[in-house]
Amino acid sequence: SSAGSSADLLRVLVSVFLPPLGVFLQEGIGTQFWINLLLTLMGYLPGLVHAIWIIAPNKTHPHERNAEPPQTG
Repeated sequence: SSAGSSADLLRVLVSVFLPPLGVFLQEGIGTQFWINLLLTLMGYLPGLVHAIWIIAPNKTHPHERNAEPPQTG
């Protein structure tokens, strides 16, 4: 949807300036936020790459985000 794409674009733009904030807007305060904060403290570029990595899958494949693995047996 157009609204979803606009929100993702906003999160990416926010991530350029402050990567942990972009991840927070996408995931909330959870594991990915803390990983991103640590990466950003280690260097801007690792934090930015991680933030884009977290935000981009939601934009391209929303049905795969947080999907459960297929059942076997």
